[in-house]
Amino acid sequence: MRTDEFDFVLPEHLIAQYPPEQRGNSRLLHTHDGMLENRHFAGLLQLVRPNDVLVLNNTRVIKARLFGNKESGGKVEVLVERVLGAHEVLAQVRASHSPGTGSILHLADAFSVEVAGREGEFFRLLFPSDTHVLELLERYGQLPLPPYISHAANDEDEQRYQTVFAREAGAVAAPTAGLHFDDAMLQALSDKGVKIAYVTLHVGAGTFQPVRTEYIQEHTMHSERYDIPHSTVKAIAEARSSGGRVFAVGTTSLRALESAAMNGKLLAGEKETNIFIIPGYRFKVVDMLLTNFHLPKSTLLMLVCAFGGMNEMLAAYRHAVENEYRFFSYGDAMLIERKP
Repeated sequence: MRTDEFDFVLPEHLIAQYPPEQRGNSRLLHTHDGMLENRHFAGLLQLVRPNDVLVLNNTRVIKARLFGNKESGGKVEVLVERVLGAHEVLAQVRASHSPGTGSILHLADAFSVEVAGREGEFFRLLFPSDTHVLELLERYGQLPLPPYISHAANDEDEQRYQTVFAREAGAVAAPTAGLHFDDAMLQALSDKGVKIAYVTLHVGAGTFQPVRTEYIQEHTMHSERYDIPHSTVKAIAEARSSGGRVFAVGTTSLRALESAAMNGKLLAGEKETNIFIIPGYRFKVVDMLLTNFHLPKSTLLMLVCAFGGMNEMLAAYRHAVENEYRFFSYGDAMLIERKP
C-alpha cells in the first residue's frame, strides 16, 4: 500500500494546543456498524457493559528534554528517548555538528554527560554515576511536548500531559487516550462492573514520526519496551469467559497486548516490540479501541485503519474535520469497534 493513501487535509486550527478545561470535557466519535455517532466523552459509560475490561497504559512521562553546550561552546539540545539504566540513556542530540564518541556535553548548567557511542539516529549518553538519571531529569529536565504543540511546557502541561494513573516513569510522550480519564470516571466504570487493568509501554518520540517511504511496507518501525502483568492477562481471560469485551485505551495499550499475543496466546512478561500494524493484520486480543485522532501518514493512523477498516476510518476522519473535532494529543477521542 502507498503511504499517500493515508493522507488527509487537516486545517491547522483543529490541532489542539491546550487541554480542555477539565479532564473528560471532550467529544467522542463512536464508530460502529458503518455508523458515526457524535457523543461526549462521558457517554463512554453508556457504551461499556459489565464484565468488559479496559486496559490502560500506566507509563509516566519523564522530563526528557535538556539544553546545554558542547565543550566547544556550541549549543546542544538533548531529548532522551529511553532510559537504559541508572546512569545511561539513548537520546536524540541536536547540535550544529553531531558530537563524537567520547565528547562531553554540559547540560542545564548543572552536570555533564559523556557520549558513549551512536546507534542509528540516537546517541548513548553516560550520566553522572552519583545520581540516578531519572532524578536528574526530574530536577533539571523539561517536559517534552509534541512537535505540533507550539508553546513551551508550563505548569498546566506538567499536570495535564500526564494521565491520572501514571505510575511507571519512562515515556517521552503521553499515552494520550488516557488523558481523558479522571478518578471519578474510573470509579464510575468500576461501579458499573467494568474491570480496569494496566499495561506499561514507554512511548518513544518515534510515535510522532510520519512514514516517509513511498510504500508503507518499506517503513522501519521504532522499538518500544512493554510489560504485561499477570493480573492483566487474568482480567482479560475472565472478561472473555463471562462474555465481556477487551477495550484498549490508546494505540500503545493495543500494541502491547497484540505484541504479547503474537503466538496466538496472551502472555505476561516484559519484552521489546517493533510491531507495525497495517491493514490486513488479524487482531488477537482487542475488541474495542479508544484513541485520539492521529497525524496524517502516521503509523498510528495505519493501525486505526487496520482496526476499524480503511474506508471507514478515512470517512470518520473526514467527518471529524467537517465537524471540527480537536486533533492530536490534547484533542478529542474516538471509540472504534473492530471490523470483523
